[in-house]
Amino acid sequence: MGTLLRGTSTPAPAVAPRAPAGRAGLRRLQAWRTAGIAALWLTSLFVVALWVSGGGVQAAGQGGAPLVTTLGRLTGLVSANLLLYQVLLMARVPLFERAFGRDALTRAHRRTGFWSFWLFLAHIVLITLGYAVVAGSGFLAELWLLVRDYPGMLLAAAGTALLVGVVGLSIRRARRRMRYESWHLLHLYAYLGVGLALPHQLWTGADFLASPAATWYWWTLWAVAAGCALVYRVAVPLVRSARHDLRVAEVVPDGRDGVTVRMTGRGLDRLGVRAGQFLVWRFLDGPGWTRGHPFSVSARPAPDGLSITARVVGDGTARLTRLRPGTRVLVEGPYGHLVGAHREGTKLLMLGAGAGVAPLVALLQAEQYAPGDATLVTRDSSPEAALLSGDVAALVRERGVRHQPLDGPRSHVSSPWLPGAYEAWQGAQLIAHLAPDLAEHDVYLCGPVPWMDAVRADLDRLGVPRSRVHSEAFAV
Repeated sequence: MGTLLRGTSTPAPAVAPRAPAGRAGLRRLQAWRTAGIAALWLTSLFVVALWVSGGGVQAAGQGGAPLVTTLGRLTGLVSANLLLYQVLLMARVPLFERAFGRDALTRAHRRTGFWSFWLFLAHIVLITLGYAVVAGSGFLAELWLLVRDYPGMLLAAAGTALLVGVVGLSIRRARRRMRYESWHLLHLYAYLGVGLALPHQLWTGADFLASPAATWYWWTLWAVAAGCALVYRVAVPLVRSARHDLRVAEVVPDGRDGVTVRMTGRGLDRLGVRAGQFLVWRFLDGPGWTRGHPFSVSARPAPDGLSITARVVGDGTARLTRLRPGTRVLVEGPYGHLVGAHREGTKLLMLGAGAGVAPLVALLQAEQYAPGDATLVTRDSSPEAALLSGDVAALVRERGVRHQPLDGPRSHVSSPWLPGAYEAWQGAQLIAHLAPDLAEHDVYLCGPVPWMDAVRADLDRLGVPRSRVHSEAFAV
């Protein structure tokens, strides 16, 4: 059995505990979430109304070719609307970022993309089949006729081929075989695919041209989506980066295979970064600088400095080790809901795996708590692999943080988030041992998604309310 709570101390209080402002933060979060959900539902209901006003229900009641064709219309409308959501969800729009958080938006983007794709294919098959039945022709012959003779269909066919390729590469098994940089570049072709398919919908789609209101709706929403992507993904990051003049100040090794990059800039407090959040970073150090990488801040943000810490696992993180002082930095963000404003209790239980410890260290530096009221659990393959060991030791020494390292190969007997040295424990049992007064704690999780899912399952077994569990996926 592993040793519990090594290296703890109990100094005099460095910062007085306070009552967290979690409820006010949660109310603001709920207000944003309500607004975001309302915006999504209103557009969805409008799309259904377009189909109904276009005789969709009556056509469905006729059966045969009219039924097939009207289902093709409906799947096309829903697919187009989901495609719109997909662009908006990843356009860094403040409404959706504040409503759902980057973690949830990334998952929704993936699910929405697959649903939109399959409905898009269903639209092609159903429309072609319905037209073929009416014309008395074969499916392939009718498909070729549609592509050849209808305005915009050649472009739509090219866009479909691009989308098929992007979706195929986004399947998890294929995604794991590719470098992040390659996948990110190929993933951008989805925007080109959408752009090629769009003219066909706006030139010949009956439901897009059925009325001035329908035409206005679709043109306006697509223009808004494109505008949001350009403003929030390009213009805002460029303006902010120029204003704050972020530059690399220092690059230092961290642990066996990690690196910490410290940066300086002007008036970084106005950037609004909070401990626990992350930004998308681009370092202007040569070819490949356009590919952004998400990294959490790994120290309490200061008005003149920010730090990030990463484990070197690929080309994107390896280039961090080669950065030179003075290199300019472009940033998008900040993003993420892993912040102290959502606390409800007075105590903290922080669980981080690998580089997931970075935002937890920043939170422990920034938050207020009494000595012994914060527990940090770190999971690494070995003690040598641990990141930010010096900062963790300082938190133990100066703030009274209780640190529990969980090092070693994974357990194949007990809870999958535990190492083999602790396989005599069940995960829920260990959590209850580390935080016997768990009802007074907020739990913060950061690490690989499967690891966090395993921890969350044990927290559910202990009856911890979901409102007290705050998480951010560490996945690039």
